[in-house]
Amino acid sequence: MDIEILKIASNTENHKIIANHTHISKQKNPLCGDEMEISLKIKNEKIVDFGYQSNSCIYCQASVSILSRKSINKSVKNIKEITNFALVFFDKKKNYFKNEWSIFNKLFNKKNIARKECLILPFRALSKAIKQLNE
Repeated sequence: MDIEILKIASNTENHKIIANHTHISKQKNPLCGDEMEISLKIKNEKIVDFGYQSNSCIYCQASVSILSRKSINKSVKNIKEITNFALVFFDKKKNYFKNEWSIFNKLFNKKNIARKECLILPFRALSKAIKQLNE
């Protein structure tokens, strides 16, 4: 196991339930049983708070840890773009995250392709939560 992944996963500052959330989503990985719940507070098309609860592996925990920290104070439009990118990441050749999202390159690489579903579970949950804006 990569020590860097353990360090990332150990940052649990957003491991919480947002009591006054505006959006919430639960997802389960049918392959391994990982479970993820994301609660958001969205105001003026911007994520102002992000909380998560998970019963999952270290890869999923690392992915959601980064995602939670990087999503706060981002526009919903920006989040939709990055979630769409992440969900098809492993289907493309020579893909990599750019700019402010480049920290995900530590997780999303061919070395971890067997953990693909674990890595994208938080993105699936986040995508489902923000789709509530259109309903």
